[in-house]
Amino acid sequence: MKITDLQTFMVGVPGRDDAIQSNWMFVKVHTDAGVTGLGEGHVASKEPAVASASMALARSLIGKDPARIEGLWQSMYRRPRWRGGPVLASAISAVEIALWDIKGKALGVPIYQLLGGACRDRIRLYTHVSGETPAEIAEHAGAMVEAGFNGLKMSPAWVDEHGVVALPAPIPFEVERVRAVRDAVGERVDIMVDAHGRLTLPQAADMGRRLEELDILFFEEATPPEDVDALEWLGRQTSVPQATGERLFGKWAFAEIINRHLVNYVQPDVVHVGGILEMKKIASMAESRFVEMAPHNPQSPVSTMASLHIDACSPSCVIQEYVHPGPPFLAELFEGGPVIADGYAALPDRPGLGIELNEAVAARHPYQPVDRPDWSWEDGSVAEW
Repeated sequence: MKITDLQTFMVGVPGRDDAIQSNWMFVKVHTDAGVTGLGEGHVASKEPAVASASMALARSLIGKDPARIEGLWQSMYRRPRWRGGPVLASAISAVEIALWDIKGKALGVPIYQLLGGACRDRIRLYTHVSGETPAEIAEHAGAMVEAGFNGLKMSPAWVDEHGVVALPAPIPFEVERVRAVRDAVGERVDIMVDAHGRLTLPQAADMGRRLEELDILFFEEATPPEDVDALEWLGRQTSVPQATGERLFGKWAFAEIINRHLVNYVQPDVVHVGGILEMKKIASMAESRFVEMAPHNPQSPVSTMASLHIDACSPSCVIQEYVHPGPPFLAELFEGGPVIADGYAALPDRPGLGIELNEAVAARHPYQPVDRPDWSWEDGSVAEW
């Protein structure tokens, strides 16, 4: 079997008012045996760059054996000389996921069966809750628990209608929102707080100490990803469990964090980190140091399916991010996908990835540029989204 072609698809994702709120970028790899593979690569607001990088990879893939996944990954990563970063890593991820899809289909088995087989019967999920006020977010949290989820993640809601974040940062208010969720859902539901790297180190320490009494599962991206020593510093200031990893690329970026136990949970994202096998390697690195894994995944069901195959066969994975309910057009855009019940995903049971893109429906939802929010502090300096 040989690779014959590579296509990219960019799909505009509508929000509640039908306006495009984000875009998904998919890769489809074709072979001379008629077997195709689907993958996803994603950098929000930079989707055309990822698509172009994916097409550039095609020049070195045409005519190659798609089953030689490790060898092709090494070639895609190392031969261009310029390595890493979100765009290149996401392009490699998209192609690599598609290669696994081809291999599983060709052999007639789900991908996780080729990675050692299952180590669990189902995969625990968490989803997101939102609401500006403590009462609003508590109500949403209660609805998600009613829907079957026992893991919930929330983010700060401290920006006004003009994109301005108050100074000093309203950390007591944010902690009250977390407290409202805890009071609404009780002690048997895990709560995660995602700071999105928005906090200064003193703010992160202050918020972490205030969160300790609320028994959260983890405090995510309390510090920006550029300086891993900041994680160690924060760990000396507060006992709240930490998590990071969505903006890290490749196993090498995780090695120091795992080996030094700088966080309790690593959060690689399969469509950013280098694909399925690269994330499986990170999962094994984490397992060797008794660090747990909670994969990042706010993307499409293609990303979700790729994540579930790794989760199924990785003992270090304890919970998986999952967008619920997702955009309204999912049922027509994809055939197959995750099977969810009572806050858990079933093990994938179809050959390969277990999901197919309806190209005709994708064409009806074309790419539209969407920029990240332009936030600032009250003094006009740049604030993280």
